[in-house]
Amino acid sequence: MKTDCFDFKLPKELIAQKPCTPRDAAKLLHIGECLRNLTIRDLPNIMSSKDILVLNNTKVIPARLKGLRNKTSIEITLHKLNSDKTWRAFAKPARKLRTGDSINFSTNFSATVLEKKENGEIVVSFSGKELFNSLNKYGSMPLPPYIKRKNNGTNPDELNYQTVYASNLGAVAAPTAGLHFSKELIEQIKSTGIDVVELTLHVGAGTFLPVKVENIHDHAIHSEWGKLNKESVERINLARKAGGRVTACGTTVLRLLESAVNENGELEPFEGETDIFITPGYKFKIVDRLITNFHLPRSTLIMLVAAFTGLERIKSAYEYAIKSGYRFYSYGDASLLERKK
Repeated sequence: MKTDCFDFKLPKELIAQKPCTPRDAAKLLHIGECLRNLTIRDLPNIMSSKDILVLNNTKVIPARLKGLRNKTSIEITLHKLNSDKTWRAFAKPARKLRTGDSINFSTNFSATVLEKKENGEIVVSFSGKELFNSLNKYGSMPLPPYIKRKNNGTNPDELNYQTVYASNLGAVAAPTAGLHFSKELIEQIKSTGIDVVELTLHVGAGTFLPVKVENIHDHAIHSEWGKLNKESVERINLARKAGGRVTACGTTVLRLLESAVNENGELEPFEGETDIFITPGYKFKIVDRLITNFHLPRSTLIMLVAAFTGLERIKSAYEYAIKSGYRFYSYGDASLLERKK
């Protein structure tokens, strides 16, 4: 299938630079057999008490660091924690770095370049044991490239680019569908009898990468670490047996749930890497509904939503959303997709 099938033109003014205030006031386009204009606050009214909502509780780290290699300014953006506790990162300018170089971020916080890879990627190890404390002190929020800031993530972004239920450090990008949920909205959803469970998938920087190959099946997708525990599995399976629908809050939730299905089509606990690449033709096994923002053209995520609800339906819905002034991408509005039967 050609990547061009997932291309569309988006006016720059529809790329949201700031989030909706308050969080749960964002618009929600319900995409099913027909289109409905709603808001995020309508969710409790369009879900059944038998349903279950699944959230991703990953927490974004201040992954962007500015330092010096001798007298040369270097910026690195962490994007993946390796099993040996080293980090993969993108460096600018990477051409100035050599294996063995030290990048100093302060007098007592530095990184050593262990390996240089392609496209500006490096592998680094850090000095000291309290890495996350140092990141909080010296790092900044790694906003997507389409959100323009003079000085990376500003103070409001430190709160805005984080879900209210974030608890497990490790992501370098937010699970953006979850940004729309306030604590009050979550409690309102629970009060109607809808179960709410969590999983963890640490979102990597690869989520922003466009597909550059002509055929989508030639694209190598990034892998991300996730965990789905036994209790969440049991509650999801219980809801399904009772006739409830599984609503995934975000593509990260959907990808992990679909990765956690065994050969018998049953959901089971999962911990590890997933590089599942969902494209049209994929047979969904767990998720019935998907809450997600509006995605970039030619991205793996626009391919995923096309697989979920149908390519022609998603094209029509996106055309409508653009004409109706819906805001796109991380800080934009949301959609609720019904799985194509």
